[in-house]
Amino acid sequence: MPRFLTLIRIDEKNAPAEGPSPELQERMGALFEEITKAGVMLDTAGLTPTSEGTRVTWSGGKISCTDGPFTESKEVIGGYSLIQAKDKAEALEWATRFLRTHEEYWTITAEVRQIAEG
Repeated sequence: MPRFLTLIRIDEKNAPAEGPSPELQERMGALFEEITKAGVMLDTAGLTPTSEGTRVTWSGGKISCTDGPFTESKEVIGGYSLIQAKDKAEALEWATRFLRTHEEYWTITAEVRQIAEG
């Protein structure tokens, strides 16, 4: 079965400072339990804020490191999931269900991409 990486993109400047509400955490937990029991979820996690990250760039034959936050970024990757689904339609259905666990004030995007095998 093909594997898919879902990148969860958020606008850090407009995300709730306190993070996900307890109700959202409960809904996400129930969905993660369901997707795991279905044998689809391989791995998932949220990421720390960009203020705690470092970008490593290779350009002109040299390495440079830039500590966050990255002010030029409007959307950043806030989390990911790695799933094994029968096809892209199933992967998109799981991503859609994840987005729907969020309250209306969230602005969140899921980018679903199949992993190139071989």
